[in-house]
Amino acid sequence: MKFTLSWLNDHLVTKASLDEILGYMGKAGLEVEHVTDPKKALAPFTVCKVLEAEPHPQADKLRVCKVDTIDGVKQIVCGAPNARAGMTAIYAPLGTWIPGLNMALDKKPRAIRGIDSHGMMCSTRELELGDDHDGIIDLHGDYTVGMPASEALGATDAVIDFEVTPNRPDWLGVQGIARDLAAAGAGRFLRNDVKKVSGSGDCPVEIKLEAPDACPMFAGALVRGVTNGPSPDWMQARLKAAGLQPRSLLVDVTNFISLDRARPLHVYDAAKLTGAVVARLGRKDETLEALDGKTYKITEDMCVIADGSGVIGLGGVMGGQSTAVSAETSDVFIESAWFDPLRTARTGRVTGIHSDARYRFERGVDPQSCVDGLNLALALILEYGGGTATKGRVAGSIPARIQKVTFYHGDVERLTGLVVKPAEMKRILKDLEIDVEDAGDAWYLLPPSHRFDIDRSADIVEEIARLVGYDQLPTRSLPMLDGMKQGVAATRQSRVSIARRAMAARGFLEAVTWSFMAKEHAGLFGKIDEALTVANPVASELNYMRPSALANLAQAAQRAANRGERSIRLFEAGPIYLGDGPKDQRTVIAALVQPAAQRHWQGAPQPYDAYAAKADLFAVLAALGQPGDKFQVGPATQPHWHPGQSASLKLGPKMTVANFGALHPAVLKALDVDGPVYAFELNLNALPVMKAKSTKTKPVLERADLTPIRRDFAFVVDADVAAGELVRHAQGAEKLLISKVDVFDVYQGQGVAEGKKSVAFEITIQPREALKDDQIQAIMDRVIASVSKGTGGVLRG
Repeated sequence: MKFTLSWLNDHLVTKASLDEILGYMGKAGLEVEHVTDPKKALAPFTVCKVLEAEPHPQADKLRVCKVDTIDGVKQIVCGAPNARAGMTAIYAPLGTWIPGLNMALDKKPRAIRGIDSHGMMCSTRELELGDDHDGIIDLHGDYTVGMPASEALGATDAVIDFEVTPNRPDWLGVQGIARDLAAAGAGRFLRNDVKKVSGSGDCPVEIKLEAPDACPMFAGALVRGVTNGPSPDWMQARLKAAGLQPRSLLVDVTNFISLDRARPLHVYDAAKLTGAVVARLGRKDETLEALDGKTYKITEDMCVIADGSGVIGLGGVMGGQSTAVSAETSDVFIESAWFDPLRTARTGRVTGIHSDARYRFERGVDPQSCVDGLNLALALILEYGGGTATKGRVAGSIPARIQKVTFYHGDVERLTGLVVKPAEMKRILKDLEIDVEDAGDAWYLLPPSHRFDIDRSADIVEEIARLVGYDQLPTRSLPMLDGMKQGVAATRQSRVSIARRAMAARGFLEAVTWSFMAKEHAGLFGKIDEALTVANPVASELNYMRPSALANLAQAAQRAANRGERSIRLFEAGPIYLGDGPKDQRTVIAALVQPAAQRHWQGAPQPYDAYAAKADLFAVLAALGQPGDKFQVGPATQPHWHPGQSASLKLGPKMTVANFGALHPAVLKALDVDGPVYAFELNLNALPVMKAKSTKTKPVLERADLTPIRRDFAFVVDADVAAGELVRHAQGAEKLLISKVDVFDVYQGQGVAEGKKSVAFEITIQPREALKDDQIQAIMDRVIASVSKGTGGVLRG
């Protein structure tokens, strides 16, 4: 919805500036989207006078002008054909932004065919005030040099564009906006009541209502001998500011009243009407050629306006071509009716027509505005188009609103905390045109006919709070109840929270997927348990409680990839269901990466692989306070992992804590997911509870001045022995002094027997006191013995 500041002043007496008006609009709840202020836009431009205009010596179409400007006499090279000595124009100094050209003038004089030009003189198109680009603006009248261009051109009216909420259709008229601004304290509201137009003789056009539920009231009148020429300049200017193109007096009057009073109207060429004008429901096989040039099929649920020739309009939506006014129209019939909002909305949706009338009627037009709208249209048409009007004819009626709202003024403080004096409440309600009957604590209020949204005490509280200002609402904390203690998160909750932060810090995006999946897909992730089948699924493909979160994550990643995303990194913290029905629920952190080929001028970066998935898993474990060296690495324990490219983390031979690596290609194919995909799934329930760290100061057992001692070992073991087993047994040989064991080589080939492999690792000993050579050698011997006994390995020479 757009309107100008001068238009608002027709309904509001105010001394507020533009910025203050915008502040009041925000206070009243009118959300301003954009403001066009020509004073600011044209601030650099001023009036100038051309003293001389001589032909350019190097160009036939250019003139060298001496111009008296606000900056003194300037030499300006101009290509406009109307540039001449003695004319008054608009001057733009050097460095000025020219909106119509979307460019700024140079800050220094520019040589045009060898002659410097100090600025320019502008056309209306260059100032975005019109379409004329053939010549510069030629002002006629008494203008002084240096006068602001906005004043000289009459472009001082700011245009305000704001968003109308669906519950406030009265804001679709400038009058309604002014009413709320007055209530907010911006000024005094002018009702501008419409005077009745006394016509001569009865209206010869009969009006009939055959569908009172669809059109309960229809007011109309005839004007004879009208001249349908252009509308007055002030009306055209306001329509243009609101985004409408002026057409003719009759059409512009209806559009103006729609914007000014939120009252849509329609005009018919009376010479084209046949018989009575009837508001009824549509009939089978009827059609309408509408004003937009399209033909629409009429249904039996639509409200139509018809005459003896058939349908001539869709009630509350759009009129028809057969009775449209034109420049030759001399007798016009004016329609001012009220149409049911729901039926109007349905008609608009079926036809796909988007019109200003539909926009207003489906939100709700003041039902008591039919006669006022008709009289205002008659007055404007008679004033600017001449002719004689008949008396108005009214068919049907709309009962006045008589149900009052009981309002307890104490509710304002009770519900909002605002302390508002009863006198101030009454002022606000009066400005909103709400009748107040004071009965002590309870007031009986009668809202005006244009406020459909007020029907209870809480609605009045909202109105008062809105217009006093939401910024005045007090800020108070809820009192702490006696005996309340701060909640302590359970172990599972803490783990989930920590793990989520850790994954987000590593660049993963959190996803929330279904706790269900297709039963056929669930079989790919483990044994099917009928107890986990969903009896009444939300969708046929979500009929089983998921045994893993990875299937849904993989499909989510594929959907993102199908839409152009690259290198998808997702994680989810949620439940999975195993074993004995829904009660056997585990909480997991599952993460998944679908790597894509990367291009870079330095070469492709290292792709994400199973080892990267392991690194992300161990980062989560570290964040959870779980040392990675306490876990044993073994083969993956579930069928959906790729053999040879996956592994598991265990606490003992039976307790699997996590699996990581590549998902099996056959599983990805069944899920219709492109591979490769790397992932991990960590069972938070399986992690041990770590002992609380003591806050007491402990003696320093390690000495910083003692250098770590590192030794390398290489053992030949059976090919099926995991390297992690060697690490575990080496670490166990001297738990206090061996701080780290790192595998750095695995070899099979020449020099190693078939079925065997060589595993090399480095141990780090961190002394707590000075160690002698024999003590160090004793530790080495214990490592060799422990690894040999535990794995059958032989120290490689």
